[in-house]
Amino acid sequence: MTTPKQSNEVEQQPPQNEPDFSRRRFLKQGTVASAAVTMGLTTEAKAESSSAIETINIGVVGTGGRGGGAARDTLSVNPNVRIIAMADLYPKKCHSMRKSLARRYDERVSVDDKNIFGGLDGYRRVLEHPDVDIVLLTTPPGFRPSYLAEAVAAGKHVFAEKPTCVDPVGYRICLEADRAARAQGTAIVTGTQYRRQKNYMEVMRRIHEGQIGDVISATSRYCTSGIWNRPRKPGMSDAEYQLYNWMHFIWLSGDQIVEQAVHNIDAMNWLMGGPPVAAYGSGGRFTRPTGSQMWDNVSIDYAYPDNRLLSFQCRQIPHTKGENGSIVYGTDGIATIGAANKGASIRDRAGKEIWSMKGDINAAYQQEHKDLVDSIRAGKPIVELAETADSSLTAVMGRLAAYTGQQVDWDFITQQSMLDLFPKDLKLDESLPMDSYAVPGVTKLI
Repeated sequence: MTTPKQSNEVEQQPPQNEPDFSRRRFLKQGTVASAAVTMGLTTEAKAESSSAIETINIGVVGTGGRGGGAARDTLSVNPNVRIIAMADLYPKKCHSMRKSLARRYDERVSVDDKNIFGGLDGYRRVLEHPDVDIVLLTTPPGFRPSYLAEAVAAGKHVFAEKPTCVDPVGYRICLEADRAARAQGTAIVTGTQYRRQKNYMEVMRRIHEGQIGDVISATSRYCTSGIWNRPRKPGMSDAEYQLYNWMHFIWLSGDQIVEQAVHNIDAMNWLMGGPPVAAYGSGGRFTRPTGSQMWDNVSIDYAYPDNRLLSFQCRQIPHTKGENGSIVYGTDGIATIGAANKGASIRDRAGKEIWSMKGDINAAYQQEHKDLVDSIRAGKPIVELAETADSSLTAVMGRLAAYTGQQVDWDFITQQSMLDLFPKDLKLDESLPMDSYAVPGVTKLI
């Protein structure tokens, strides 16, 4: 990973063995839930009541690296917020994070032992806590859709890390959660910090206003060195091991293109005004450890409306040259958009720089949490889940194109694909199949 935000730790995982909260049940009941909130059967006044609260209470679900980062960001930038509940698969991680945060934020970390929850259902105890106003969802991505749906059903405001889904079934759950949150007046802000990074906002404004002319094409790369791998510990069940080493299992991470490179894909969807119509590409694996389902490189051509092409590449291969950022080609100029703190610039076709701006990614991390809290206090909750779900599914579409060797269309993946990677009956102490990595021409497009 190349930015502090993408530090990955083992985080709280959800159960899927209770039929009332299965993924497919959410899909079937989504329209009913939306109708219920519209008729006032859930907490429609949530935004108004929260805006009048002097102190906003936060619960954290997933107390690994991302959970700690999100907690620090919101405590640093928002006055009158406090953390009152935590959940993780292993409660000791909650205790560790509480201790670390309390050293800096003192009484603003007000988590009693009774409000620390562990196990596969610990996250539900946070959602059921009557005093929690905002929940931070920072577990591995495979759990995001069902957590989001349950958080919205519980009437909570949400900060959800990227990506928000790793398959088409999860995508549809996200869209339903977005609709339900809008209907009941609760916020969902997502961890796509580039949309709140000032140099990104300014370069996109200039491009959209025509400073480089008509956008013709773009290239985007997220190429880094290797990624962590955690060997299996003695006595671990299949499920425990996969949760422990979650980056290497596609149902949990979505592979690099979804878990990490979605940042750049989201920026390109922002540039193009929405998702692409098709994806075609390839890739493979040379350096992944035995047992990992991940590929270590993917190259995708994304076709956007109006015959605009994005050439996208990501890889995680040790001892290779890293490159992270995007270049946008227009009829009148070229925009270069660097990742993290690298800044952005615009040059005319002759190569003369006509604008540039430095980047500050840490400020953007905090800004997303400030915008969330400010929107709640103002009674105008932000709901941006659908956009991030589109970008997450764009990454999934690229992965499937590479994995299968087929062209994948947006209509197919949104309307027809029934791919659902989540285990049907997840239990911590039982066996869990560990499929091999994908092989083009063998792996089927579902």
